[in-house]
Amino acid sequence: MICLFGHLGAIGLVGPDEPRYVWIARAMAQTHDWITPCLYGQPWFEKPVLYYWAAAVGFLFGLPAEWAARLPSALSALAAAAAIGWLGWKHYERSRSVWSPCLLGPLVFATSVAGIGFARAATPDMLFSALLTLGMASAACALRRRGELRSADGGGRDGSASGDWWPLLLFGVFLGLATLTKGPAAVLLAGGAMALWALVTRRWRAALRLAHPLAIAAFCIVALPWYVACALRNPDFLRVFIVQHNFERYLTPLYQHRQPVWFFLPIMLLALLPWTVLLGPVMQEGRRLWRERTWRNSPGFFFACWAIFPMIFFSLSQSKLPGYVLPSVPPLSLLCAVATIRAMKSTQQGGRMLTQGLGLTWFIVGLIALFRAHRISMLTPDSNTLHATIVTGGAIAILAGALMAGVLAARKKHLAVPLCLLCVAAGVEFLSIAVLPSLDPAYSARPYAELLSRDLRPERIFIYDVPRSWNWGLAFYFRRELPEWSPADPEPALALTTEAGFAQIKKLGRFHGELDEPHGGIRLVPVEAAPH
Repeated sequence: MICLFGHLGAIGLVGPDEPRYVWIARAMAQTHDWITPCLYGQPWFEKPVLYYWAAAVGFLFGLPAEWAARLPSALSALAAAAAIGWLGWKHYERSRSVWSPCLLGPLVFATSVAGIGFARAATPDMLFSALLTLGMASAACALRRRGELRSADGGGRDGSASGDWWPLLLFGVFLGLATLTKGPAAVLLAGGAMALWALVTRRWRAALRLAHPLAIAAFCIVALPWYVACALRNPDFLRVFIVQHNFERYLTPLYQHRQPVWFFLPIMLLALLPWTVLLGPVMQEGRRLWRERTWRNSPGFFFACWAIFPMIFFSLSQSKLPGYVLPSVPPLSLLCAVATIRAMKSTQQGGRMLTQGLGLTWFIVGLIALFRAHRISMLTPDSNTLHATIVTGGAIAILAGALMAGVLAARKKHLAVPLCLLCVAAGVEFLSIAVLPSLDPAYSARPYAELLSRDLRPERIFIYDVPRSWNWGLAFYFRRELPEWSPADPEPALALTTEAGFAQIKKLGRFHGELDEPHGGIRLVPVEAAPH
């Protein structure tokens, strides 16, 4: 709970996406127009509507903007973790200790960089990934009931084939909800993962059964009403959303997110931290299944196809963002948990190497924090405080690595994973209390809106030469688009600007003197009246 729900408002809305999405959600709550997403009063069709609905509920209940915006993602992460646990319970060894896939899998996901980061992001990414996880879990249940997937203990069917209507129904419902979150990508990712599994195992008939009329009907009932209503109300909706924001985003570098084809490999390694070293046991487990020739019926191979396909699909795209492969993290978390438990229980050497890997990970994280502390701290005016805070955090991470070494020396390998979980929770709490509030003025417009909320002349507050991300954030917190200041304006004003903009204002003779250090490159400049 600490990793997913703690201190969701520790930092204001950041970047270009969070304030933009949350503006639309707040507008929906205020206008009660639940069909057309609107940004600054104009239709905005970048994403479908489900995230906006979820965040709007928070505004209706009077939650602070940051909590209303991020709570849907935190709840979605919890739902994804629950689905991982359920898959571990159904397909693997059942136990109530941490050394059970149904417990360790959700913990790995919830304490990974991707799980923590996107659970605290006011974007549709975690909601989409959670719904896709629930849909794929339903598909796995349907395949298990027909004996296509077998448990690790050798079990086959789970119930009768004639009683598999409810997994198919849920599969259609969750896929429909995912389509309401990010559009056709839901069908492409789920269908592609199934096709990859069917292609390798030669079980096309089993995969095609998932396209049951019941699943299709559930999908259409859930997804189509909003799409039809929005298209009827907005004639340009299908062209803008389907063509521009799906096909052109995938096939062209129109949105300036071009990256090399191998982009998602390092992203995935970072996303799984501090559990990245667990990919080693996953590969060992895959080799074992290959040697024993049991991979065709293995649930692990199904989960692997589910994890691999989004990476393949988006690697071929001309537009790449880190959040695109978030759907791969839940199945990878379960695979990491299963392989780790088997490695720990099978050989002394396996447990020793995992403990060494976890300890080395913490050492590296700590060293990076120490070496980057000075550069990060320069982003805020109170650089000394932030520098000391980051150095303290780096020292704590190195201490965690030392504790792992102590566990190894004491031959208590079973304590390595619980200790790592504890260190992650402590690290998240430390960051939320000590680091994020210090970064708030450097990345969020919230402090400026609070500072100027009682200004006697709000119509004289302007922006001047600010980056796009600040433009969106300032508009959200000021509840209006701030106009661009013009040098031709002769009256005094307050201008939020960059260091370059400040230099230009001084060059124009509209400010004399000096200001305090900038907040992350943004300055609040009292522009003087033009000289007569």
